[in-house]
Amino acid sequence: MTPGGTSGAPGVVVVTGVGRYLGANVAARLAADPRIERVIGVDPAPPNPELTDLLSDVERVRIDLDSLGGLLADLDVDAVVHLALVSAPDPQLGGRTGMKEQNVIGTMQLLAACQRAPRLRKLVVRSSTAAYGVSFRDPAVFTEETEPREVPRGGFGRDILDIEGYVRGFRRRRPDVTATVLRFAPFIGYAADTTLTRYFSQPVVPTVFGRDPRLQFVHFDDALEVLHRSVAEEHPGTYNVAGPGVLSLSQAIRRAGRVALPVLEPGLAGVAAVARTMGFGRYGLDQVDLFVHGRVVDTSRLEREYGFTPRSTAAAFEDFIRAHHGGVVVTRDQLAAAEQLVLESIRQVRSTVQERS
Repeated sequence: MTPGGTSGAPGVVVVTGVGRYLGANVAARLAADPRIERVIGVDPAPPNPELTDLLSDVERVRIDLDSLGGLLADLDVDAVVHLALVSAPDPQLGGRTGMKEQNVIGTMQLLAACQRAPRLRKLVVRSSTAAYGVSFRDPAVFTEETEPREVPRGGFGRDILDIEGYVRGFRRRRPDVTATVLRFAPFIGYAADTTLTRYFSQPVVPTVFGRDPRLQFVHFDDALEVLHRSVAEEHPGTYNVAGPGVLSLSQAIRRAGRVALPVLEPGLAGVAAVARTMGFGRYGLDQVDLFVHGRVVDTSRLEREYGFTPRSTAAAFEDFIRAHHGGVVVTRDQLAAAEQLVLESIRQVRSTVQERS
């Protein structure tokens, strides 16, 4: 098959995780494709109210992934798009335990259901470049064949390794199914609301003293395009999905009009805790390690096989900045907390320098 060509879109598609922004947008986009007869959105919880209109043409079923087997068989499902992953622990959803239950156990249950679905011929799984982990011994650029030098410290990275391992097992058991694994760089863009975008929306952005990691992002619209093509076309294998080029963390902070706050690496987790109290979202070890080491991936396989090149990392980040022009409204209490954070970091650096001298 020629790159970017089609071999017939599936008739019935199931999309998991439609209660969240990514899943809802993917399901809506597939439902608008006249080549696809039917799109069924699966999620145990109802979608956010702002997503209801988006899902008007999507059939919604509120079930857990462990109940999916009967649905796939009864509806003669041709393709499954698995997007129901959690990238950071949420205390309201059981913290790290609930996150692993959703990501790892949920994927195991879904793959078991897929294995028993006789008509299934396509499986698309959301993964992440977190699969490569982070290490001081990492290569400058990761290809799809690069093995992680160390097991990721963060829960999401470890979950991704488990998920991809289960998909490899599924491929061996069902070689008749086209399985596509998409390792996405962090999402960004005008519509993205993620841990990363909240990080760059802070008035004072914590960084690691002496480190300026190289970063890659993927625009949310380009992620939707790749997911759509993965369903409508035949692209077996594993692909890195990221915008070409890189931005250093310092460049990104300057372009966002923010102020960098260098802290010592052992204190970054403490900075994340303070940021949480300031109302700027959740940060885990996956995000901390990314801001220490950075991560750059090769996307030539995606460009060659899909006939598609996402917009550059710099362009994707610029779109995020334009959409968030003016930044967030910072309260007096939040400014006071940020000032205290700066003072504590200065004292920490001075104390360490004195001890080493």
